[in-house]
Amino acid sequence: MSTPSELSTLIFGRLTLDQLPLHVPIVLGTFAAVAIGGIALLGAITYYRLWGYLWREWFTSIDHKKIGIMYIVLGLVMMLRGFADALMMRAQQAISFGHSLGYLPPEHYNQIFTAHGVIMIFFVAMPLITGIMNFVMPLQIGARDVAFPFLNNFSFWMTVSGAVLVMLSLFVGEFARTGWLAYPPLSDIVASPDAGVDYYIWALQIAGVGTLLSGINLLTTIIKMRAPGMTLMRMPIFTWTALCTNVLIVAAFPVLTAALALLALDRYVGTNFFTTILGGNAMMYVNLIWIWGHPEVYILILPCFGIYSEVTSTFCRKRLFGYASMVYATVVITVLSYLVWLHHFFTMGSGASVNSFFGITTMIISIPTGAKIFNWLFTMYRGRIKFEVPMLWTIGFMVTFVIGGMTGVLLAVPPADFSLHNSLFLIAHFHNVIIGGVVFGLFAGINYWFPKAFGFRLDPFWGKCSFWLWLVGFWVAFTPLYQLGLMGVTRRLSHFENPSLQVWFVIAAFGAFLILLGIVSMLIQFWVSFRRREALRDVTGDPWDGRTLEWSTSSPPPPYNFAFTPLIHGQEAWWEMKRHGYRRPVTGFVPLHMPKNTGAGIILAGLSLVFGFAMIWYMWPLAAISFVALLATAIGHTFNYQRDYNLPADEVARVEAARTALLDSHG
Repeated sequence: MSTPSELSTLIFGRLTLDQLPLHVPIVLGTFAAVAIGGIALLGAITYYRLWGYLWREWFTSIDHKKIGIMYIVLGLVMMLRGFADALMMRAQQAISFGHSLGYLPPEHYNQIFTAHGVIMIFFVAMPLITGIMNFVMPLQIGARDVAFPFLNNFSFWMTVSGAVLVMLSLFVGEFARTGWLAYPPLSDIVASPDAGVDYYIWALQIAGVGTLLSGINLLTTIIKMRAPGMTLMRMPIFTWTALCTNVLIVAAFPVLTAALALLALDRYVGTNFFTTILGGNAMMYVNLIWIWGHPEVYILILPCFGIYSEVTSTFCRKRLFGYASMVYATVVITVLSYLVWLHHFFTMGSGASVNSFFGITTMIISIPTGAKIFNWLFTMYRGRIKFEVPMLWTIGFMVTFVIGGMTGVLLAVPPADFSLHNSLFLIAHFHNVIIGGVVFGLFAGINYWFPKAFGFRLDPFWGKCSFWLWLVGFWVAFTPLYQLGLMGVTRRLSHFENPSLQVWFVIAAFGAFLILLGIVSMLIQFWVSFRRREALRDVTGDPWDGRTLEWSTSSPPPPYNFAFTPLIHGQEAWWEMKRHGYRRPVTGFVPLHMPKNTGAGIILAGLSLVFGFAMIWYMWPLAAISFVALLATAIGHTFNYQRDYNLPADEVARVEAARTALLDSHG
């Protein structure tokens, strides 16, 4: 007969009351703030009776546009958490000198910088990228939806489940203290016997499944669902970058899944893939993680290159310069991204020959990237440039990213990398290309396509405030890190002895504060825009009067995107059709076959969340039950794939006639 203690261990595993950080004031205060905010949000939703609406129209939606918007909302929410970690690190480094140890214990600081990297890459940049691709790409290629609508919903909620696990680690147990890539031996069961690395493994595995399925879905959509006449060389540049991005996702994310699975086996069942005994090798993990990791950098930046191309063409009133060279440069970057991963560990003793090869390939990959910069510059040359908010983000990117790229070429030289690899110079370089390239691009895309999503523009004043605070704040925050890196200051430290370094960290902390004001300005921009949406509304369906916006559909588009599938006759077919007085048809509508909304995606992702949490805390009965329920739900849903409905032709005609009359009356 089992004792109460044994029964408790069987049910709750290693989860005890001691795992709640009730003795850490910072975490306790954060938990209180999050709890109050969450209760207030839930109360507001309940008060305004929004639960039914959210469930019917958003949570269970298989409309690629709504799913794309939910991805973007997730990314922006997680950005607040990830940036809060950045502020805490900057504040700690600014005050922790000499006898002052700052306000963060070393083990807590290590969790923060690990969580910051994980959240910003996996749960900010990736959802924002996926959200913009989800929303824009089907509209650009003339598709009514993505290839697998239910899979799209499921992928989103799997990403949400991974994000929830990361957030849970703040209040139940702790997060990994290994850095955002969890290198062994720091991540093995000996050095990290707590639940932190397990949170890392299962959060990334669950979210990684969602990302991989999303990549398969979007790749299939581009290959198989382009409108008639849209050959590959007639696709918009953003669609090209989305195509190459999803090729990278499908090829690279299984490597991450395999690396984390092997690490989990080392921790759970005692295998020795990454140990120094019994034939294991930690360097195998480093190779695997960067075989995924460097393509991941281009998974993030390539769609942003597409955004900059669309924005530059639109706000310069010109055809994009060198379309074919842009396409070829994108493909070359995609291929070369697999041949540069080892530059992340030049210092690991691979030898001169290996280092030379990867140093050369790293320099070569800068060539197609530089070609893109010149294409954008030549597009701007003699163009009628309008300095709208998306164009400001693009110009800020060009200045910032070029400097970050030059520091990357410097780090591609192995002898220089030996001196700079473990310094703050590398941190400055990485943020230079990720913030200057990816974050600026995402904000440009959000401002650019927001009118297409909601029918009104974002407020330009607060958008410009956000841009300038981000741009100035970035350079104030990270220029000191370049200087400190050249002085030999090591990264990942929470305390410094040399008081002469403090002024540089104080300047960096002030820069982070300016970025905070930029984020606040962006939130105000959203708030003001929704309050003033009627004044900011543009009903022409082409809010920027641009060249390459998404076909003859309204803003926002109807659920089915197009009543008539567009026919493509050139690279800028819709622009040419507008120039020649194209009129939208008002007759000839036929019933549309549209899939139903479904809650299966959120149920499957919820069961995955329960399974991951149970595995983290060794709750074996709960893990088994949730896994069986997961399989049963997945199998059961396969019998519901025909539960679709037809939108009647008269309903389609009525809606389209009203939209056509409204749009045509405004030009």
